[in-house]
Amino acid sequence: MRTRYLACLSLVAVCLAGCTGFWDPPSGSGGGGGSTTLTSGDFYVLNIATSQMVGLYVNAGTLTALGSPYTLGAAPIAITVAPNNAFLYVSTAGGIFVYTVNTSSGLLTLANSGQPISTDPATAMQVDATNSWLVEGVSGAPTLFAIHVNSSTGLLVANTEESVVLPSITGQNPTVQQVAVSPDDTFVLVAMGSIGAATIPFNPNNANPFGTVGTIGVKNATGAALSVAFDPIPAGSTAPRLFYIGETVATSGSSNTGGLRAFNFSTTQEISGSPFAISGLAPYSILPFSTGDYVYVVSRQTSSSQTGVIAGFSIVSANSAFTLTALGSTFATGINPQAIVEDNTHAFVFAVNFGGTPDLNGYTLDTTHAGYLDQVITSATGTDPVQAGAMAALH
Repeated sequence: MRTRYLACLSLVAVCLAGCTGFWDPPSGSGGGGGSTTLTSGDFYVLNIATSQMVGLYVNAGTLTALGSPYTLGAAPIAITVAPNNAFLYVSTAGGIFVYTVNTSSGLLTLANSGQPISTDPATAMQVDATNSWLVEGVSGAPTLFAIHVNSSTGLLVANTEESVVLPSITGQNPTVQQVAVSPDDTFVLVAMGSIGAATIPFNPNNANPFGTVGTIGVKNATGAALSVAFDPIPAGSTAPRLFYIGETVATSGSSNTGGLRAFNFSTTQEISGSPFAISGLAPYSILPFSTGDYVYVVSRQTSSSQTGVIAGFSIVSANSAFTLTALGSTFATGINPQAIVEDNTHAFVFAVNFGGTPDLNGYTLDTTHAGYLDQVITSATGTDPVQAGAMAALH
């Protein structure tokens, strides 16, 4: 698969070795000694401090750059890849830009003549399953937007942007932290901080795809919803089984009070045992694994350290009831992790750390303990400090 652009990588390697001013290559494929021989799919990291985006993949155990980094015109904020892998959207302080993806090489080309398709500095974005709506929200704005894009070009359709007003409560306004579109394109979840999570019916075939907004309040009045996610659709089904909300101050009995709340998708009822302790304070990102057997939560910090942690849970269903069980171990990250993704080979999980040491962690699934993550990559994603703040992987 990777022979598709071996010549390109060879040219990059020559320049990395002998060209001054070129980006430093990823370093330190350690953690597991770089012993894995697996090769990952392509993924992309936003380096906030340097206003750059870098493309990466693991080549037979070694983290490898996809060409040189992409310089952005303003500080990046959020990133997402369309389900068809044809387009990648980057939100910056100067608006939202679209790149076309060369699926053979993983290289990106800035589209729309280099102009933003929206001036919104979106804090969270996701493209729906039809590749025709970019759902996005802006921190501090009590509104969720749906930008209508052409599924063949990734560009705006007749300058169309629809919206829906998010709920507020006395003395508090919604703050968009994260958005998620269900894989069956019927619902949108929005993490809104102290107000909780918005649940919004969604229909991509309507002129305005948003329905009437509902709300799931926070578990604890002093908590905040930071992250949301949907399970994948299992084989033989047409809808996901569960959806998730990551909240601060959601559990008790420990100084690490962050929690993962799990809900039955078909009934929207919270399952037994929820919320689940995550061994940290701030659940910034949730990764339901593609097999449907596990869900992972990355917490930005713990009660004793700025170094984050990944907690994992196995998922079992019986008679339409679901049980989440914490794995027997948590998994180390760097300082202040921001995001966690699965690559499209389903062999790797990656996490990026805003505070570095390292910028990037890469894990493979343990072959002895089901669901455990073995760290095999620790690396910089540029010339530090870069403040790796977000990432997205090809589907």
